[in-house]
Amino acid sequence: MQPLASVILKKGKEESMERFHPWLFSGAIERIEGAVEEGDLVSVQKSDGKIIGYGHCAIGSIAVRVFSFGENLPDDSFWKEKIEQAFRLRGKMGLTDAPDTNVYRLIHGEGDGMPGLIADYYNGTVVLQAHSVGMWLVREAIVEGLKAVLGNKLVAVYDKSAKTLPFKANIEAKDGYLYGASSAGEVVEYGNRFKVDWLEGQKTGFFIDQRDNRRLLSEYAKNKAVLNMFCYTGGFSFSAMRGGANLVHSVDSSAKAIELTNENVELNFPGDNRHEAFVADAFDFMQEIKNKYDLIILDPPAFAKHRNALSQALQGYKRLNAKAFQQIRPGGILFTFSCSQVVTRNNFREAVFSAAAMSGREVRILHQLSQPVDHPINIYHPEGEYLKGLVLYVE
Repeated sequence: MQPLASVILKKGKEESMERFHPWLFSGAIERIEGAVEEGDLVSVQKSDGKIIGYGHCAIGSIAVRVFSFGENLPDDSFWKEKIEQAFRLRGKMGLTDAPDTNVYRLIHGEGDGMPGLIADYYNGTVVLQAHSVGMWLVREAIVEGLKAVLGNKLVAVYDKSAKTLPFKANIEAKDGYLYGASSAGEVVEYGNRFKVDWLEGQKTGFFIDQRDNRRLLSEYAKNKAVLNMFCYTGGFSFSAMRGGANLVHSVDSSAKAIELTNENVELNFPGDNRHEAFVADAFDFMQEIKNKYDLIILDPPAFAKHRNALSQALQGYKRLNAKAFQQIRPGGILFTFSCSQVVTRNNFREAVFSAAAMSGREVRILHQLSQPVDHPINIYHPEGEYLKGLVLYVE
């Protein structure tokens, strides 16, 4: 094995790593000793030469993604042990053998001590997404760890990293099966059936992180007229139907998303005429819907993927929520979300507050929502809290 390169920190810059933060920024580095390429395993050392951790080097402001703290070099069993820990947590939360759910996130990047890696479990198929070159380079070891930990629960592993790897790395990755073979299939979440397309769909094929919020929505939907904006595959739509909604309208700008929504509604409620779907721009659709809906869901894609887009994103959230406040029926319920990591909980709440003030209506917070237990937040990495939501009562 080639000797590891060493990343030497500037004096006094080891504090964040000693607090177990997994991101080492380029400004903290004094020098690098040894040849290094993106994705290489490196040791991180204090200015006095003491090793304080190991990680994968990267191009950009985050220079090292640290996955092991301390002096001991990770060995061949390291990734298997990490996967075991992640699987054990999901088991304790009742997800790995749930009778009515067979889809969950198995590995959630920094939240599971594996920065740069996502792994979602879909009824036997694990879909991987590497967001760092280092994790992509150890994908075969990850597969071996998954096989050892999941045993006969694992049918296939599909790598969907081609579009998530850093473009500066010039890695010509191709999506494909690393183990077994499967086809886009069907999963169950709290008894609802979904068609999942991990080959062509967004993310790994489905937005698992809204599972508990979909179930909460069903508790509010009885006898309501419901509008699901940015519906994607319709999860909130048939959760509302399951809860007894009188009418559900699903809206997305993507014709493919509307096709999937209609297929999923038909899977769960064949021939049910309570549902109708529309291909339309969200802001255009919400121009003239006054007093038509008792319950509105706003779950847009990330408005800000980078900090330099934060101000524009907050304006977008304010405009979108203002439309809902202006249009929703008196006594209505608004489920509103942000999945932008750079938008903090306070940022989002202030944007929604401003939208409510613009509408002049009385608004009360019923719930403050976040991501579910299989998307854990590393307490040393608060940046991992990306999903924010509010359930609001509008007089």
